[in-house]
This record gives sequence, C-alpha cells and structure tokens, in this order.
Amino acid sequence: MSSEPPNPGAATSAPRVGNLAIQKVYVKDFSFEAPNAPRIFLEQWKPSVDIQLANEATPVEGDMHEVVLTVTVTVRFEDKTVYLVEVQQAGLFNISGFPPEHYAALVATVCPNILFPFAREAVSDAVTRGGFPQLLLAPVNFEHLYAQELRRRQQEDSAAKSGQAH
Repeated sequence: MSSEPPNPGAATSAPRVGNLAIQKVYVKDFSFEAPNAPRIFLEQWKPSVDIQLANEATPVEGDMHEVVLTVTVTVRFEDKTVYLVEVQQAGLFNISGFPPEHYAALVATVCPNILFPFAREAVSDAVTRGGFPQLLLAPVNFEHLYAQELRRRQQEDSAAKSGQAH
C-alpha cells in the first residue's frame, strides 16, 4: 500500500457526475372545494377517491429549471363531490452536468420524488382543515410512471409509423 496522498491534478477515468440541487420548494397554486358542505357531513358515506398526477418542467435561466407537480384529489360519494383539492407543488432545481438525454428522466422522476412529500402534506392539511377525515396519499413510484409513459409513447410512434406505411 502506498502512503502517498492522491494527486488531485492527475487525470482520472472516473465518469463525470451531474449535479441536481434544490434551490427552492414552493406552492405555486392551491385549491380546496367542498361544494356539498355542510350537508355532506350529515351523511354516512363511503367515498371513492380519484387521484391524478401531472408533471411539467420549464427552463428558467441557465441551468435553473422549474418543475411543477400537480396533484388533484377528487373524493365522491354517489353522484356528489365531497371535496376536491388540487396543489401545484413547485421547485426550482439547478440541473447541470448530465447528458441531455437524461434531462427528461430527471424532471419526471427525481424532481417529483422530492416535491411529492410537500404536496402530500398540503393535501392532508387541507382535507383536515376542511373538516374531513385525514387523507394520507400513498407513496408514488415516479420511475414506474415514467417507464409506462415511455412505453405508451413508443406504442403510439409504432402505430403511427405502421399507419403511414399503408
């Protein structure tokens, strides 16, 4: 074993590593509606819960990107909306040093994974403050959702190409 310190100026074969840094996390938009309150509180109900997720990324300046995760929760009972809550949880991320082909995966998986706990807390807090039982959203596998979206796009591309060939 050598006891000499490593030479910081020596060339290395280590791959270049990108940087993703959180600059700011904030709520961009927020909405809570309970259109059938207070009568809905008087009913014995077993609601159905519909959760929709959307993600959007926009370059801001240089390596700075805004990523907005939209979480929409609609709770219904029979033909009535019990409540609807929507939060646009946003973040400013400094993303640099990654190959360009990795950008889409980063903003569709890593950034939403960072933002989702904040959105989950905002939804839970709004529902509770609205007088309803606490709603805890289950964790989301954004990597799986991204892979599904890629497969869907590939299938659409294949179908479009085969449709043009005829």
